[in-house]
Amino acid sequence: MKKFLNYFGKEIIFSNKEFISRINKVKFNMIKKKIEILLISNPANQFYLTGYDGWSFYTPQMVLIYLNETQPYWIGRKMDAVGAKFTSFLDKNHIISYPDTYVASNTKHPMNFLAEFIKQKKWHKKNIGVEMDDYYYSAKWHQILKKNLSQAKFIDAFLIVNWVRMIKSDQELLYMEQAGQIANLAMKNAMKKAKPGIRQCDVIAELNKTTTSGTKKIGGTFTCKPPNAMVGEYCSAPHLSWTDKKLKKNEIFYLELGGAKHRYHVPLARCIYMGKAPDKILRVAKIIKEGLNSVLDKVKPGVTGHDLENVWKKVISKYKIEKDSRIGYPVGIGYPPTWGELTTSLRKGDKNIIRENMTFHCIPAIWMEKFGIVISETFVVKKNGAQRLTNYKQKLFDLKSKA
Repeated sequence: MKKFLNYFGKEIIFSNKEFISRINKVKFNMIKKKIEILLISNPANQFYLTGYDGWSFYTPQMVLIYLNETQPYWIGRKMDAVGAKFTSFLDKNHIISYPDTYVASNTKHPMNFLAEFIKQKKWHKKNIGVEMDDYYYSAKWHQILKKNLSQAKFIDAFLIVNWVRMIKSDQELLYMEQAGQIANLAMKNAMKKAKPGIRQCDVIAELNKTTTSGTKKIGGTFTCKPPNAMVGEYCSAPHLSWTDKKLKKNEIFYLELGGAKHRYHVPLARCIYMGKAPDKILRVAKIIKEGLNSVLDKVKPGVTGHDLENVWKKVISKYKIEKDSRIGYPVGIGYPPTWGELTTSLRKGDKNIIRENMTFHCIPAIWMEKFGIVISETFVVKKNGAQRLTNYKQKLFDLKSKA
């Protein structure tokens, strides 16, 4: 395994060269949108461009890219500046901290500090890009920045970094392959634990233990979101959570989890039936498997999300089944609340071109009125097609075939 060191001699997970390459690609997009300064509020994007990885995004922090400087600036809370020195590739001149008096204050706000920093740099008349629709960029942040930087022009730069993130480097793909191995083992251990009489929460505890400890060779970490885990008719609602109720005979247990390595996530979803599955449920599972693999067979650089969804639609229409939701999305770096990259989708009408080394979670679940079934795959786009990042068997599992 390669080792990369930052300016402080600390080991980081990517080379300085790779970070600079990412930043230059973002700058290219900035120039196209006539943005001179980019303010990045999303922690996944901050991590992508600097390597900073701390659970500090509950207080305001920002990464600032100025077109005429090689390195960006990390701007955050003073106590977290130490973490930036440990985890980012930045030198000391590009790690800027505000005092703790700005935290949870009625009279000061970190965006006041940021605005003052921009003024000191004499950038207050520039075109400033902000991630307008980002989870972490609040209306109050925007209000303070506009008030204090009244001569600047603000431009919506939402997803300008996310689009660059979509094509993965060899090092990123290595971490995703490792995350896939963790996801495999987590699903295997959850399946072994699941049986009638066991509480749902105890199955998830086993799952979370595995995603945290990882495999014997690859250590895990916390994921950006909890697993989706539903039972019985609740499987028709795909984003619910587990309870402390015991699993019962003759019901479906629906699991969607993610393995993570260095914040890179690989999702995986399967179902297990607590007994012998009825023919109508087995039929739905077989249709999903047929549709999923038909989609994977058509993956190659140059196709679109529309093309792949159309393959899925042709399969399920043979069986008089309709599904109007998307069947997949790009994945990679995950910070709360999502491991999705938010850029494109595998769905009707999406004409964005899929390129080599993009990574997607294809999750063509079918949700009926009384139950739902899912079989998913995370894959990387290669010249010769889709390369799966997990190898877990594609089927509806039961008590006799759980692993």
